Amino acid sequence: MASQKAVMAIGGFNGSDPAPTLKQFKEYVQQGLIHYYIASSSGGGTQMGGSGSASEISSWVAEHYTATTVDGVTVYDLSAEAS
Repeated sequence: MASQKAVMAIGGFNGSDPAPTLKQFKEYVQQGLIHYYIASSSGGGTQMGGSGSASEISSWVAEHYTATTVDGVTVYDLSAEAS
């Protein structure tokens, strides 16, 4: 937050909004608009009323990028080359 960079909540506040879609998210990553993905401690899926989009994004990121743990939080650097 100290960097004053924009932060996007995938699926909105509680993950139930279907925005962005996986397709939109991939486009944002390809355009270099998203640098990091911070994994949800609740799994980012449809538990707690989450959207299918949030779950799809979480799965896609985990499948294509390497996880790093920072102070107990799982972070993915989306600027690194995807596998």
